[in-house]
Amino acid sequence: MFKKKRNIGKLLLGSFLIVAVLTACMEEKREMKIDMLSRPGTIDRNVSYQGNRLPLKPLHFIKLPVGTIEPEGWLKKYLLLQKEGLTGKLGEISAWLDKKDNAWLLSGGDHGWEEVPYWLKGYGDLAYILKDSAMIAETKVWIEAAIQSRQPDGFFGPVNERGGKRELWANMVMLWCLQSYYEYSGDKRVLTLMTDYFKWQLTVPDDKFLEDYWENSRGGDNLYSVYWLYNITGEQFLLELARKLHRNTADWTNESDLPNWHNVNIAQCFREPATYYMLSGDSADLQASYRVHHLVRRIFGQVPGGMFGADENARLAYIDPRQGTETCGFVEQMASDEIMLRMTGDPFWAEHCEEVAFNSYPAAVMPDFRALRYITCPNQVVSDSKDHKPGIDNGGPFLAMNPFSSRCCQHNHAQGWPYYIENLVYATPDNGLAAIIYGPCCAQAKVGVNGTEVILREETNYPFEEMIRFTVQVSGKVDFPLYLRVPAWCKGATLIVNGETVAAGMESGKYVRLDRTWSNGDVVILQLPMSLSVQRWQTNQNSASVNYGPLTFSLLIEEEYRKVNSAENAIWDSKWQKGADVNAWPTYEIYPQSAWNYALKLDDRVLEQCLKVEKREWPSDNYPFTADNVPLVIKAQGRRVPSWGIDQYGLCGVLPEEGAPKSEILEDITLIPMGAARLRISAFPVTYE
Repeated sequence: MFKKKRNIGKLLLGSFLIVAVLTACMEEKREMKIDMLSRPGTIDRNVSYQGNRLPLKPLHFIKLPVGTIEPEGWLKKYLLLQKEGLTGKLGEISAWLDKKDNAWLLSGGDHGWEEVPYWLKGYGDLAYILKDSAMIAETKVWIEAAIQSRQPDGFFGPVNERGGKRELWANMVMLWCLQSYYEYSGDKRVLTLMTDYFKWQLTVPDDKFLEDYWENSRGGDNLYSVYWLYNITGEQFLLELARKLHRNTADWTNESDLPNWHNVNIAQCFREPATYYMLSGDSADLQASYRVHHLVRRIFGQVPGGMFGADENARLAYIDPRQGTETCGFVEQMASDEIMLRMTGDPFWAEHCEEVAFNSYPAAVMPDFRALRYITCPNQVVSDSKDHKPGIDNGGPFLAMNPFSSRCCQHNHAQGWPYYIENLVYATPDNGLAAIIYGPCCAQAKVGVNGTEVILREETNYPFEEMIRFTVQVSGKVDFPLYLRVPAWCKGATLIVNGETVAAGMESGKYVRLDRTWSNGDVVILQLPMSLSVQRWQTNQNSASVNYGPLTFSLLIEEEYRKVNSAENAIWDSKWQKGADVNAWPTYEIYPQSAWNYALKLDDRVLEQCLKVEKREWPSDNYPFTADNVPLVIKAQGRRVPSWGIDQYGLCGVLPEEGAPKSEILEDITLIPMGAARLRISAFPVTYE
């Protein structure tokens, strides 16, 4: 009997061993499972972060709460410059943020209705990300005032009535400020205020709803906030309001024409149909947003940098790369790309966001972030305070680096980098993480079916280097998938996990999904080899722009900075607070001190012989966006085009015809990243000899 029991015990032990071995094998298989995907799946439901509630279509990526992603490296340097520059100091110098008689602090106040939330949208998020107690306290002054402004009927904020209709645009911006504050604080008064306000909106007759120009164009911002609240509370009336907002917002679904051609409206509003698609489920709504994006670039965006020529409004025949975009347009385009990425999962939007962030936006501000310019162009060789209309659509001193021009960009610029940082790492429906817009950072998040807390550290000097290193910090072990993006421009990407190269079949323009059991200290290295490429712009004289990975390059022009009095060179509606030191906030005009009218020598068959990449040391101050600090340059050659000069409007002349005579002298020239060139030629005529 004893022997029989002992045999049974052996059998049981053997069975346990077999199960253990099989389980280990299965775990080993799962740990090394790697897939290439065009989009992440949306079947699963994240247990830690709220995505879209039914009947809304699921999000492909879920934004983490503000403050859970901390910038490092050059991105942190950028935020610190913002803090010490215009973003952080505007409350002390901008008349529109003066607390005395401010419309957001006093019923019947006479200023600040738009400027306060425009600025607070970025300032508050900057404060939460940096965990700066003084900035957070300042943010709460305005947030508290907004919450306390609630009226018995549910309306909140300043009351601006036109013909018996209340203007709603400023409130749309403040709603985004309140949403970020709720993410940071969990203050349920935000939910109460938004619920009551949206109930009030539902009572407004359609013929009195979203009638003003700005609110009519930008109703998609209001719609986005309605979804945000619905995903938290699930109240059904919000879906009815969503439909009302869509039918009363300007129609951005037209196949060949737009409601208006204002550059910021286009960058901000093209996403409205795609946003409504999350409720309608009609693929035509989704495709409409793609169509508007491509339509504008097909007509006015045949230029490098990701944007389009609309130096107030896009105009027929004004399509040369000397036309520019407002700084507001840059930051709103980046925000739209981020939202489109979360809704669609399409890696195209990550790529486009990086294109604008790295190439167009940095040159719109001074390196110390204490001044910005209203208009920045792909080809821009003068940055002065003169009126260049009609060469530039808007009349005024809009090309100089002035801390007070214009009211919109002066305040709205603040959102650009904070929002970018908030979108570096996402949660995914399958309880994983996705790092698909790249930059040095440290993200704290919950993963796996049990909501285990992990830290994902991303170390890189991207976009100036090819390697991105991810390190997982976790107590114990946890199963979750990690998504990384292989850019469309990248050929031959490689993936190294804990020192071993993984055979992943990396495909350009797709995501790699790495699903495994993660332990503390696990390291993933993504290598994204960069190579030279040239893009030709046939509509604009078949000009050429040079790319290296995600960076576009411009001619290195010697820049002369001239300090001028901001009070004498700002636009008519710029105002200072009493006591503000004008001398501490100068305007800078920038003039070329070297030739700029070069045709670039190219030979597509031997591109590397014409263009030679040189890598330099990383800047000691961690700021790579100046001509002196850039860690990458390209050595090239070019011939001057004598007929190409400053035109009758005082602007860089339009591109010369392809056959325009060129100098017999072939000169050595240097190209630098476009984002570091505040004077620049980034779309070149071409010479082949």
